[in-house]
Amino acid sequence: MTLGGLKAVRQLSEEGINTNVTLVFSPLQALLAAKAGASYISPFVGRLDDISQDGMNLVEQIIDIFANYLFEAEIIVASVRSPMHVLTAAKLGADIATIPFKVIEQLAQHPLTDIGMDKFLKDWQRWKNRCAERCPGSNPD
Repeated sequence: MTLGGLKAVRQLSEEGINTNVTLVFSPLQALLAAKAGASYISPFVGRLDDISQDGMNLVEQIIDIFANYLFEAEIIVASVRSPMHVLTAAKLGADIATIPFKVIEQLAQHPLTDIGMDKFLKDWQRWKNRCAERCPGSNPD
């Protein structure tokens, strides 16, 4: 996100080439990028959180501004650090999020899922044991 970058975005967008303006840290930077014709705008939410600012608040502000002007640029939530970033981005209506694998793993995990899987496996083992006792020579697997 630089003035030179915005000039390049303007030129490339006039030529029909999609662009992504990255390292966006304020709603006004996002506004400038959208006005220049950026196809995608990437607010870096985790880096804002690192300096005690609310990165997801920035995404909300950008979405509000884009709705006011009917900008077509898509918002890529970048520098995602936690499942809460993903949830908030989805609730706000962000178009895309770049999510590290570690966070994807966290999204898939839940303690009640682990408890449920353990119970299902124990139930299956009990059924196999009963079947083996009642049906000698059979293979329940």
